[in-house]
Amino acid sequence: MQILDGKQLSISIKEEIKVSVAKLKAEGKNIPHLAAILIGHNPASESYVRSKVRSCDYVGFESTLIRKDYSITEEELLEIVKELNENDDVDGFIVQLPLPKHIDEVKVTLAIDPKKDVDG
Repeated sequence: MQILDGKQLSISIKEEIKVSVAKLKAEGKNIPHLAAILIGHNPASESYVRSKVRSCDYVGFESTLIRKDYSITEEELLEIVKELNENDDVDGFIVQLPLPKHIDEVKVTLAIDPKKDVDG
């Protein structure tokens, strides 16, 4: 039985992606762009999203963090999701869960275009 070193594998994959992104840049092509929507100030969610932004920076992706307060309405959040779905400059995005109790997580996650759903 072979033991898999997950940390080393992760580093190796990131290095391969970094090389691919550098090649895209050198060829004048668009580089991938990830957006993340973060609602409120949940420490675990903030840590997770921060790690995604750091990984994007490391490999050369563009990243956008959209922070909103817990008071955001479901309609406002759905409008942001719609805008990201329609934004050709954004290749994929996440809506970081959990969401505030007054927002229907299923409704929001189903509103994400499957072609842009990074978590899906």
